[in-house]
Amino acid sequence: MKTLEKVSHFAGNTFAVWVILFAVLSLIFPGGFAWIAPHVSLLLGIIMFGMGLTLTLDDFKGVLKAPVSVLVAVAAQYTIMPLIAFGLAVLFQLPPEIAAGVILVGCCPGGTASNVMTFLAKGNTALSVSVTAVSTILAPILTPALTLLFASQWLPVSAADMFMSIVQIVLIPIVLGIVIRLLFSKQVEKSIAALPLVSVVGIVGVAAAVVAVNEGDILTSGLLIFTVVILHNVIGLVIGYLMAKLFRFNFSDQKAVSIEVGMQNSGLGSTLALAHFSPIAAVPSALFSVWHNISGPVLATWWGKRSEGSSADDKHNKAG
Repeated sequence: MKTLEKVSHFAGNTFAVWVILFAVLSLIFPGGFAWIAPHVSLLLGIIMFGMGLTLTLDDFKGVLKAPVSVLVAVAAQYTIMPLIAFGLAVLFQLPPEIAAGVILVGCCPGGTASNVMTFLAKGNTALSVSVTAVSTILAPILTPALTLLFASQWLPVSAADMFMSIVQIVLIPIVLGIVIRLLFSKQVEKSIAALPLVSVVGIVGVAAAVVAVNEGDILTSGLLIFTVVILHNVIGLVIGYLMAKLFRFNFSDQKAVSIEVGMQNSGLGSTLALAHFSPIAAVPSALFSVWHNISGPVLATWWGKRSEGSSADDKHNKAG
């Protein structure tokens, strides 16, 4: 078990490396990864079940402890990112499938990677976990509704079908995970250390599958999509930070809100795009997964060092 914990810890710490590595490998050898595509929904369900196992009632009590912070972050998540996605789709005159894919990932909730990045940035991790939990629980309603609102001018959107998909691959696995954690807390506690490995394998598999089945389209229009994805993520991080600053949150909360807003559950975006639109519509989500695992650690490292500097200054001032 100790060995598995070490492997899991290593996989979690090097998450970005594996996503990028396998995205490149699937682009070079698409035949080796395309077989994963039919199983993407199952992979995401397993990841969401793992997320449910990590959640406790205290994570939801955090909403009661800091209701304004959670409300602002969730509202920002579901307004800023869809609006930026819509604006970029119009500005770059994206093809219908790609426009729908960009908007879809913009309408997804935050992913568990945002909690890790907030921790590394020395932000308010408890707030981050609460926001991820609440935004994910709201996803069956808000993700289809917002996708219908913003993407229907490019492609037909069945909000009802999308709602059922999210209930099946997100809500039910998370609820099952929470229930099992409540019923078998001691046994689950022993296995939680292995969950980062499950998440890494799942997300890497999803990203690799999407890249593999879209190898040709990525080679021809990948630069355009990647540019849009980078702008989407960076603008979301900046506006999320500025919104938290506007509400006069402390620096720790500002970092949490910024990361929660800017980082999406790209695995969910890929899965829904494959199920309800087309393979090319899943590319923005797959590239988002690659990019935010570059931007997230860079930002977290920079903010983490700033926090250390601030703490050192505070100690020095108190000593003086």
